[in-house]
Amino acid sequence: MATATQARTIGAKRSGKGSGAGLSRRIFKFRWIYLMLLPPLAYFFIFRYMPLYGIQLAFKDYVLKGIAASPWNDFAHFKYMFLEPGFVPAFRNTLIISFLRILIGFPFPIILAILINEVRMRRFKRVLQTVYTFPHFLSWVLLSGIMLNLLGSNGMVRKAVGLFSSGAFDNWNLLYDGGAFRWLLVFSDMWKEAGWGTIIYLASIAGIDQALYESADIDGASRLQKIAYLTLPGIASMIAIQFVLRVGAIMEGGFDQVFNLYSAPVFAQGDIIDTYIYRLSFVRASGVNLGFPTAVGLFKNIINFVLLLAANAFARALGQKSVL
Repeated sequence: MATATQARTIGAKRSGKGSGAGLSRRIFKFRWIYLMLLPPLAYFFIFRYMPLYGIQLAFKDYVLKGIAASPWNDFAHFKYMFLEPGFVPAFRNTLIISFLRILIGFPFPIILAILINEVRMRRFKRVLQTVYTFPHFLSWVLLSGIMLNLLGSNGMVRKAVGLFSSGAFDNWNLLYDGGAFRWLLVFSDMWKEAGWGTIIYLASIAGIDQALYESADIDGASRLQKIAYLTLPGIASMIAIQFVLRVGAIMEGGFDQVFNLYSAPVFAQGDIIDTYIYRLSFVRASGVNLGFPTAVGLFKNIINFVLLLAANAFARALGQKSVL
């Protein structure tokens, strides 16, 4: 004997009110929301999915007749990539710089968000958020000029030191110092992006049930104890997600920053894959070669994808939310 639910389902189908009709009515009801989705969907389709057709260039020798007419080259671009003398050092520099950014730079927005959250004066807290977020909106072209005026051969820091010791730092320029250049990249990136990175952590902290903090106050918990046992566990899932995404982009060394700050004396320590391919393609290029940059980009994305899966599995093993 059919249940009441089955009877209603059968009745709905007989009356022409099945799932298809219900879905159409829901789409029409929320048609303006679906219409707002069209621009981002068009963006991703045009700029993210359609270019996938060009991946063939990594395995072909491009000719002006088009991608389809270009002949296959038996992985010649990948072979050249590993035989090119400057590729391996650039690959190593990319990994080192990205690893330093994760090791040193990744925890900094978390710490900064917790410190801002502990500020009790709301107006002062907003001022701090504005001040720390502002550098994110400055371009690296502008910041590289500021850093040159501060740390260059004729920069303010060298002149200030020269007031006390005329012979100090005669040949001093951090932008030309290979030993200091990587650290300069890491800390300047932290200064520029840490405030922007705190936004998502502050939003996660705001989502923690305030009753937990009130209970902790009644129990006599200190601020450090509340941070350790309430705040950090409350944002642990967001930290895990951000960590997975950061590891999944480890092959992105920060082209804008490096390109505007580096120079020939620090190529050995600061040249990353993106800047190396830029020089190889536009400075030393003798003709049109779209296949080699495509092959390098595909190589980078494969490594990023593998690292993303590994970091995602690691987050799951720790019992945290994952991206995939």
